[in-house]
Amino acid sequence: MYKATISITLRPSILDPEGKTVQQALTNLGYEQVRQVRMGTQAEVWIEAEDEEEARRIAADACEELLANPVTEDFEIHLAPVSSDDIQEMPTE
Repeated sequence: MYKATISITLRPSILDPEGKTVQQALTNLGYEQVRQVRMGTQAEVWIEAEDEEEARRIAADACEELLANPVTEDFEIHLAPVSSDDIQEMPTE
């Protein structure tokens, strides 16, 4: 089993109004050193796969089909082997 940590970010050519707002807020709080902020999303996906290559393929397919917008977003996948004991139970209601 593998845990895929997937970082999804806007492509550099896409305007990031949320990032610009956060940058301005940081400047207003006194963080004048901050020059640019780009916001994004992170997903954690546990994948049952035979090997790392299969897990990476499954994660990439999931990104291309659902998790990321291929027109405006890029994604980066980091994989780590885990045991099935590492899966956290999701709370119900």
